[in-house]
Amino acid sequence: MPSYQDFIALNPNSLPERLGALPALRERVGSDPRTWSVREVGDGNLNLVFIVEGPQGSAIVKQALPYVRLVGDSWPLPLKRSFFEYHALTRQAARDPGMVPQIYHFDAEQAIIIMEFLSPHIILRRALIEGQELPKIAKDLGLFLARTLFRGSDLCLDTKLRKADLALFADNVALCDITESLVFSDPYYDAKLNRHTTPQLDGMVAELRADRDLKVAAQRLKHIFAATPETLLHGDFHTGSVMVTASETRVIDPEFAFYGPIAFDVGMLLANFWMSYFSQSGHEANAKRHSMRAYLLNVIIEIWQTFRDEFATLWHSERNGILYQRQLFEDQGDRLGAEQALDLVLQNIWVDMLGFAGVEMHRRILGLAHNADFETIENPDLRAKCEMKALKLGRHLAVNRSHIHSLQEINKLAQRLETESVF
Repeated sequence: MPSYQDFIALNPNSLPERLGALPALRERVGSDPRTWSVREVGDGNLNLVFIVEGPQGSAIVKQALPYVRLVGDSWPLPLKRSFFEYHALTRQAARDPGMVPQIYHFDAEQAIIIMEFLSPHIILRRALIEGQELPKIAKDLGLFLARTLFRGSDLCLDTKLRKADLALFADNVALCDITESLVFSDPYYDAKLNRHTTPQLDGMVAELRADRDLKVAAQRLKHIFAATPETLLHGDFHTGSVMVTASETRVIDPEFAFYGPIAFDVGMLLANFWMSYFSQSGHEANAKRHSMRAYLLNVIIEIWQTFRDEFATLWHSERNGILYQRQLFEDQGDRLGAEQALDLVLQNIWVDMLGFAGVEMHRRILGLAHNADFETIENPDLRAKCEMKALKLGRHLAVNRSHIHSLQEINKLAQRLETESVF
């Protein structure tokens, strides 16, 4: 295991000297580090990210820091999270080729990953804020979810490999603790790091924290997250973890990777599209965004349909693990039994996915780590109106998840909430 005793954080000036001898950079950027251009572009909550450019090309250098960058060194964080990110990326690359950046080099001691610079890609969240209706993201993301989650589970993976991976990723304790606290608990009481952006939300915040049904639902979802190691998760799958062009979709930043419930990544991602939907009125400027809202609701439906269809395809073609074995069903001529089992598995994913989506919407508005969909709305009254609608939908999803039958039903509620006057 890496010791990190000699860890030193990079900066734009020191990077060429410290990494200039690496073949991974020299081959892709240029053989003379003096010709490299380095700029730090990390805008996330945790890490340093550098773009290195030179006469032969470019690369990304990502380095973990020994603390939460958003907060500072008062919140220490293990450097080993880069180890988990590297291993998650290699597994995702194998399970859905072409959907994650290519890895060129990994330095465990310095917590550095050197990888493909995705250009002209932009962060999906930014594209949605700008009102871009990207044609491929729903299919690409639905396929990625199904392939990575199914192929990392006991439905497919050799049990020895899966148990070895479970043991490896079980050590990602610090980042799991962030998820367990910031997603499932902190939004529902006066936690130290909580914040909401406008006093207009004070009344609703108090109402949600006094909502017994909601708190029980959130804790049940936390229980499922902590006690259901079904598959290797991305662990922080949202529209800020996806880079896009009109023709290509790539997934980044799986440092929260952990073995958890299949439904978790799906719910977290869909929640971010519902939040984007409610944020659109804050980004309309001179033009209404009716088309963009319809597009976002359709993306949610298509992601889930694509996920279901691909999951079913893999169920029939790659179900070689220890769960729902073919010897019990198809090999005995009982195809209907295999279908019944598939329906049960998908139904459980559906219910839990809705709950995870609900709490994700709450934590992104009431907890520590907010998202730009709402944060970039300058008018505080307008921002509060957008956020209140998302909070209401989140509560419905978390509490009533077992009684919701379709995404069309949820989207109709979202449309009604969008037309409501909230204050």
